[in-house]
Amino acid sequence: MSKFINLHTHQFSNDTEVIEVVNQYPWAFDASIPMYSIGIHPWYIDENRLAADLDSIAEKLQLAPCLAMGECGLDKRIDIPMDLQVSVFRKQLEIVKQTNKPVVLHCVAAYEEMIAIKKEMKIENPMIVHGFSKNIQVAQSLLNNGFYLSFGKYLMRNQELEKVLKFAPENKILFETDTIEESIYMVYEKAAAVKEISIAEMKTLVFNNFSRIFS
Repeated sequence: MSKFINLHTHQFSNDTEVIEVVNQYPWAFDASIPMYSIGIHPWYIDENRLAADLDSIAEKLQLAPCLAMGECGLDKRIDIPMDLQVSVFRKQLEIVKQTNKPVVLHCVAAYEEMIAIKKEMKIENPMIVHGFSKNIQVAQSLLNNGFYLSFGKYLMRNQELEKVLKFAPENKILFETDTIEESIYMVYEKAAAVKEISIAEMKTLVFNNFSRIFS
């Protein structure tokens, strides 16, 4: 029986109806969380503990409860130098390449760079842009390059994003709550209305996507 999927959340709710991929950081790891992703978010890069953080990620990615790497990525709107962000992102991708686990991506204004890195490093792990908030052109470019799109916060806040979700192929989408107050059920309700299918159909569709991506 398929469950609701919450691709990316910072809150563990312990809801038996939902498979939650809870975001964890190596420097604040909680072993009691049953399923999680782990990575170095570009906002929190700390060169003093970088080697330890990367070692921790490599170790956790070998464990069954660790479903994915992330969130990690690139952000052009912060003060951390882009060359440092790129270096840390690449180091994490080198680690995840040793596994078949997906990557949950944080990307702000650096989509071209992300696509270029994926190509150059020949990353075959599934790569999911979390909290997608851009237009159809950016979505198309990512989809053409094999990325998946996860919708949540901006779908609930920005009507323009409904067009992007409508446009996105059904086998390329996932949903999340990230840090919003709304529940994953509310996100599914909104998405099902946009796609003009029932919540039950959406649940099955996304569960099948998740099962394939996180094989």
